[in-house]
Amino acid sequence: RLCELLDNAGRGWRKLAELAGAEKRFKCSAEELEICSLKVLEPCGSPTQCLLQLLAERDCTLRYLLGCLERMGHEQACQVLSSAVQDVIRIIVQPDSQVVAEGTQVSLTCCATGPPGLAYQWFCGRQEVPGATSPELVIDTATPAGQPEWYICRVNCGATFTFSRWAHVQVEKSSSPSSASGYCPTMAGLQILQQPRPCCLAEGDTLALECRAIGNPPPQYQWFRNRRPVEGAQAPQFQVKLVTTAERGSYSCRVFNLFHEVWSQEVDVEIGEGPRQTSVTPYLLYSQARVSHCVTTPPSPVLAATDKVALLIGNMHYLHHKQLQAPIMDVHALGALLRQLDFKVVSLLDLRKAEMQMAVNEFLLLLDKGVYAGLLYYAGHGYENFGNSFMVPIDAPSAYTSEHCMCVQWVLREMQQRHTSLNIFLLDMCRKRNLNDDIIPQVEALEVTANIVFGYATCADAEAYELSQGELSNGIFVTFLKRWLLEDEKITVLLDKVAEDMGTLEITRGRQALELRSNLSERRALTDPICLPGQDESSARRNLQWAKVHVLPESQHLCFDCGVAVQLGFAAEFSNIMIIYTRVVAAPKDIIKCEARLTDIPEELDVDLKCTNKESPEELGSPLVAIWSLGCPSCCLYSRICGLQKLQQELAFTVCLQYCYQGMDDFVEERQRVNVGRPLIAKLNLQ
Repeated sequence: RLCELLDNAGRGWRKLAELAGAEKRFKCSAEELEICSLKVLEPCGSPTQCLLQLLAERDCTLRYLLGCLERMGHEQACQVLSSAVQDVIRIIVQPDSQVVAEGTQVSLTCCATGPPGLAYQWFCGRQEVPGATSPELVIDTATPAGQPEWYICRVNCGATFTFSRWAHVQVEKSSSPSSASGYCPTMAGLQILQQPRPCCLAEGDTLALECRAIGNPPPQYQWFRNRRPVEGAQAPQFQVKLVTTAERGSYSCRVFNLFHEVWSQEVDVEIGEGPRQTSVTPYLLYSQARVSHCVTTPPSPVLAATDKVALLIGNMHYLHHKQLQAPIMDVHALGALLRQLDFKVVSLLDLRKAEMQMAVNEFLLLLDKGVYAGLLYYAGHGYENFGNSFMVPIDAPSAYTSEHCMCVQWVLREMQQRHTSLNIFLLDMCRKRNLNDDIIPQVEALEVTANIVFGYATCADAEAYELSQGELSNGIFVTFLKRWLLEDEKITVLLDKVAEDMGTLEITRGRQALELRSNLSERRALTDPICLPGQDESSARRNLQWAKVHVLPESQHLCFDCGVAVQLGFAAEFSNIMIIYTRVVAAPKDIIKCEARLTDIPEELDVDLKCTNKESPEELGSPLVAIWSLGCPSCCLYSRICGLQKLQQELAFTVCLQYCYQGMDDFVEERQRVNVGRPLIAKLNLQ
C-alpha cells in the first residue's frame, strides 16, 4: 500500500529518501537512488519497495519512518503506517493488582512487543507518574495517603499507542489481621476480588467466566472443568466461543503464587441443545426416571494424588564427552507443561555425579504415601547394561562405568520405599551397551507395586537423537511428548500415542522408537486431581522443601555516595540458573555516563565472562531469553549465573559503579559488596 502511494514524482519516494537521509546512516547515495528509480522498468518493480529495503537493512525503525512521512505531510501514508504499527504493538505482560504491607515497595510490570523504540508511560489515576517511563514501576507504599490506588501504563510508538489494563494496589497496615506472615516477610497473601458466576447458555453462545484476585507475588490462574485443568486457560478471563454441550460442567479457578493458593467458588455452566428439549412430555420424563432407577451402576472411583512432584535433569556440557544441545529446551518445555498439571517441579542443568546424587536425595524428601512421585525425567548421555539403565553425569571420565554414573533402578527402589502411588521414569538418552562396563550392579529386588511406568526415548541397544531447528534443538522424544502431555489419558495410553507419532518421523524411522514398560494396573493419569487429606506434617514439609528451591532474592536498590541509585533484580531460568540484572534508576544531572557492573562472583560457580554485564538479554546466549526477559526492565546490564548447586556459601558479589561527570573524560568508580543469601537450589546446600 505504501508503494502505491509513494511511487510517483511528487511527494513520493524521492522526498522520503531525502528526509530519511537527515540521519547519516539512512542517507542513500546517488547510485542507490538510481537503482531504486530503475525498478520502474521491471514488470513488478517498485522504487519505494527498493528504498524501504535499503532503510530496513540499515535498521531504520517504523517510528523513524513514520516521522519522515509526517514531515512530508502525506496523510494517507501516515494513516497506513500508523494502523500497521498499532497492529503490531502487543502487551504481553499486564500489570497485576496486588496487596502489600504498609511501608514496603511493590513492583508493577508491563511489557509489550512491537517495533523498536517502544515508549512507556505510567499513570496513577489520570496523572502521569514523573519519570515512570520503563516497563517496571516501583511504588513506595510509605508515600502519603490520599493518592489514587489505580495504575495503568501507556505503550506507544510515535503517535500510535495502546494501554495496559488497570492494576489496583491495596495497602494494608502491618498490624492488619489480613496481612501475611510466615515464610516470606514481604508476602501479602492472596485475595479473590471477583468470583465466577454460574450461567445457562444455548449452543453457539459464548461462554465467559472471570475470576480476579490480588496478591504479592502477583497471582497466577488455572481454570478447571469438572476438576480437570483446562489446557491453555491460565488467564483471569476464561472464554469459549460457539459452545456445545461438551462445555457443560462445573468450573472453578485455582489462584496461586509462590507461597499461597486459593480456589474460587465452583459454578455450574448449563448448555442447552435448543428449544426442542423443552417439548419432552411428562410421561417420557417419568419413564426415563424409572429406567434410570433400575439400571443405576456404582460410579467408578475417582483416582487422586495427595501431591504431584517432578525432578527434571538435563546434562549438556560434558567435560569428556560430546556436547548436547537439546536438554535445555526439553527440560524447560516439559517443566512448563507439568506446572500446568499442578506438579511441583525442580529443573536442573549440568550436574556432576555428587550433585545428581544429592538432587535425587532431596527429591525423595518430597515423596510420601499417595504422592504421584513423580516423574523423573532425564535428558543426557546414558547407557544400559544387563537390564539396568544408567544416567551419565557431566564429570564422568572418558571410559566411565556404573561406578561413575547413577543407576535408575536404584532410584526406583528408593521411591518405592516412600509408598508413592505412581512412579514414572522418562529417560531421554541412548541405551547402547557400555563395553567399558562389565560389572553387574547389585540392586535390591523391586517390590510388586503395579504402579511403575518407564518411557524410554529409544529401544534397547539404540540411540536417541536431537532435532536441530536453527540455533535451537529439541530431542525427538520431547518434540512429540509435549503434544500429548496435557491429555486426560492413562499415562500408558498417552505414551502409546507419543510412540505412534514418533513412528511417523521419516528421518528416525528404523533408528529410534519409543519403548514403553509398565505394570500399571489402575487408570492413573498426569491430569488426576490433587486431593489433600489434610495439612499434615509431611505435606507441610513437602511444601516448604519445594518452596525453598524457587525463592529468588528480593529486588534491591543500592544508593552510592555520588547520588546514583541502582536497581538489582533477579530472574530464574532453571532451579540452578539465575539471571542478575543491574539498572541505573536515578543519577544527578551532572553525571552524563553511568553503568553498574557485577564483579567478584564466587569462583565455584559456572560464570562465563562472555555472559556477564551484557547490554541485552540476547547477548547472554540462552535460548530461553524470550521467556524470562519479559519480567525484566529495559536499559539494564545482564549476567547469567549457572551451577548454583555448587555454591559453598552465601552468594556475595560486588556491584562496581562507573560514572563520568559532565566536562570530564575520566571515569570515577565506586563499589558496593552485596550478599543475596542462597538463591534457588543453593538453599538445599547440595555440597
